[in-house]
Amino acid sequence: MSAATELSARADSVVLAEAAEVLHLSPVAPSLGDPCAPLRLLLQRYLPPEDVEKAREAYELAAAAHREQKRRSGEPYIHHPVAVACILAELQLDVATIQAALLHDVIEDCGISKEELTEHFGAEVTEMVDGVSKLGQVRFETREEAQAENFRKMFLAMSRDIRVVLIKLADRLHNMRTMGVMAADKRRRISRETLDIYAPIAQRLGIHAIRIELEELAFSHLYPKRWHALNQAIKAARGHRKEAVQKIGQLIAERLRQEAIHAEVSGREKHVYSIYRKMQRKGLPFSAIHDLHAFRIIVDDVDTCYRVLGIVHSLFRPIPGRFKDYIAIPKSNGYQSLHTILLGPFGHPVEVQIRTEDMHRVAEAGVAAHWLYKSGIQKAHAEAQARAWIQRLLELQAQGGDSQEFLESLKMDLFPDEVYVFTPKGKILGLPRGATAIDFAYAVHSDIGNRAVAAKINEIYVPLRSILDNGDKVEVITAESAHPQAGWLEVVVTAKARANIRSYLKTIQRGDAEQLGQNLLDKALHSLGTSIDALTEEQFHRVYATFQVEDRATLLVAIGIGQVIPLVVAQKLVPEEERGRLAQTARRLGQAVSSLLPGRPGREGEHIQPLLIRGTEGMPVTLARCCRPIPGDPILGFITAGKGIVVHTHDCHNIREWRKRRDRWVDVQWDPDVHAEFPVLVRVVAESGRGVLARVATHIAQADANIDHVDIEPQDGLYTGITFTISVRDRDHLAQVVRSLRSLPSVSRVQRVKG
Repeated sequence: MSAATELSARADSVVLAEAAEVLHLSPVAPSLGDPCAPLRLLLQRYLPPEDVEKAREAYELAAAAHREQKRRSGEPYIHHPVAVACILAELQLDVATIQAALLHDVIEDCGISKEELTEHFGAEVTEMVDGVSKLGQVRFETREEAQAENFRKMFLAMSRDIRVVLIKLADRLHNMRTMGVMAADKRRRISRETLDIYAPIAQRLGIHAIRIELEELAFSHLYPKRWHALNQAIKAARGHRKEAVQKIGQLIAERLRQEAIHAEVSGREKHVYSIYRKMQRKGLPFSAIHDLHAFRIIVDDVDTCYRVLGIVHSLFRPIPGRFKDYIAIPKSNGYQSLHTILLGPFGHPVEVQIRTEDMHRVAEAGVAAHWLYKSGIQKAHAEAQARAWIQRLLELQAQGGDSQEFLESLKMDLFPDEVYVFTPKGKILGLPRGATAIDFAYAVHSDIGNRAVAAKINEIYVPLRSILDNGDKVEVITAESAHPQAGWLEVVVTAKARANIRSYLKTIQRGDAEQLGQNLLDKALHSLGTSIDALTEEQFHRVYATFQVEDRATLLVAIGIGQVIPLVVAQKLVPEEERGRLAQTARRLGQAVSSLLPGRPGREGEHIQPLLIRGTEGMPVTLARCCRPIPGDPILGFITAGKGIVVHTHDCHNIREWRKRRDRWVDVQWDPDVHAEFPVLVRVVAESGRGVLARVATHIAQADANIDHVDIEPQDGLYTGITFTISVRDRDHLAQVVRSLRSLPSVSRVQRVKG
């Protein structure tokens, strides 16, 4: 190790040690003498003796199973499952969860079977242990694929028992606490995964205490020097504002005593990571962040929450637009509280949160608050919301797609920032900020989303792509003949909407892709002197492994969407020794019949029937956006990986390099019976003046063309450039529109835009 590297490593270790000290990590750590002692003390606080004994039995099996194992730090491995169980015991989870936490690695690392666990501890504990275990027996090509499949399995287990994810979060938290012995690159990778997945899951389930610590630890490992700099700045600011913070707390507590309100008032400092995110989000330096402190007021009941709100507003002036009532409209993770921002006595904003004791318990422990052993309470809002979220994730899995697509959907669905909108019947729906009417339609029901054609927001008709705001009343207009559009994928933000749209498009396009693939493969085989019909199933079987497909249909789909080049498949299907004989036979036959066949003859007499383009194709055939071909334009087709065939005009500048790749050319021509409208760009230069846009738009409409989009670019004081995206049937229709526009006296130039 070089001197510079060693110095950097020492600096990082100092920062991480400081982070651990500031965060007060591992409040209960296994002792060297008896690793189980701290856990036993925690369990005795809330569990009856017989349940403490059950936990001891699980500990003894785990200790025996892990006897020969050590952690990277050198300590006995059993310290890890005990620490995980301690974290869950602090949340006062039931004995089955504690047993599963103690045993969570024995299937994966120690070779103990599920049958053995079930015999000793029952099916409930075994299912939780299995849900937490990784897929050790399966090998994946990439780390990302393995990670995605592990998350898929975990969420399937969560659907049966939500405690699985609580164990997984505690497992990740202890690993983050003890990650200092790992290499820097591994720490960064695990920290990034924690910030992207685990901390948002804790947020989604309302487990505030674990989420905060995961974020702080991940940030300190990912950017140790930034963490250190910010922490030092917060310490310095703490000294400057200590008097102001104490004064605000004393004023609030004194006024509440005067009003005879029993309340617990506490001040807290915002965490380093939350301040860092605010600086990034708003582009502010630390000196511009004033709301470093917040106050929490815990009272006895909901009515008192609103009384206290009025009292603090009479003490300090509230900042307009910064009040949020999460009691009347709880967050999707069950969080309830009143939030208000006040202008403090020294001119700095101060956040105040007001809630009841029960709300505070849910705010800290989230869904875990409902597994308190003694409570026996019914499933409350936080748990119901958590289960509804998990059910949505399972619906996404049912839509198909691979594990990585599911992980993408999971990341999309972990949105802490929401808008709340109303259905026509007054039901409140929470959606991610930026959600559209399409997202709303799918949130109501998948069938509503699939048949949506328009929406009404606050009784006004709007496009489906319209973004929703807090308090909007939304109604979706449907039609039986409607179906999802590929363009919707560019605007939706919810995982459910994206998964449903993708599922529909895959279903309708697979048939088109298979047919196109068959046509392309047949043309490639023609060049080798044979055809699909002349091949045997045995010949196809020989190439399935080469192209990683299971059957002929899947192979044809892969060709149709451009993942596999048809000529390569044809060459694999027809051995080289057969090609000479087939080509010679084909030449003789081709020369004999070429004069009798309609259409353009191919090379060596080969007859090639061009692919017909109708304009209604899906993914297998798309029209290039650069040149926007329309019926009547001379066109060329090129096979593009992942897009199938992309159709360009002959003179498109984007295909100059591709002309050398004859293996990717496809003969295409317009279907003579095409009945569709095609977008095309038309640029109009007209004299500047009042009403010029209206006159041009009127002439376009009178020519029976629809305007999809308008861009205006003032050129000078005399002329204005206007670019229209209009829908036309073909070149003749476009010529009619252009003639109509040129008849306007104020129009100096009209031209079609390509590129």
